[in-house]
Amino acid sequence: MKIEDERGGAVSCINSPELSTPGGHYSHACVHGNTVYLSGQLPVDPDGNVLADRPFAEQANQVLFNIDATLRAAGSGRDRLIQVRIFITDMAQWPEFNRIYAEWIGGHRPARIVAGVSELHFGSALEVEAVAGI
Repeated sequence: MKIEDERGGAVSCINSPELSTPGGHYSHACVHGNTVYLSGQLPVDPDGNVLADRPFAEQANQVLFNIDATLRAAGSGRDRLIQVRIFITDMAQWPEFNRIYAEWIGGHRPARIVAGVSELHFGSALEVEAVAGI
């Protein structure tokens, strides 16, 4: 969906064909200019199965897969990430996530925040949102 704003700029909202259709009133990502804004990604597989009952590493890997799929759908990639926001329910899991994330992101170093939260949708252990260039 493409929406023109009053200044002539356009906002395009997209959903990745590699992921399940969003279950709520949102899109996987929206693009404005040369910037893509990714919605928070939970550990939900391409068939729409919630993996909140799976081990932390499996949830983390699914979330990062979802980020990659969304970036591809927007014409971007992880090397174009500008900022990454990680929400995690158990900060004791942070070292494991940081290890998985470091392997996934490689040498790129986008700005990043980590926030410990008490609860996430579906009882998920983590959620990740991001901003990237195209």
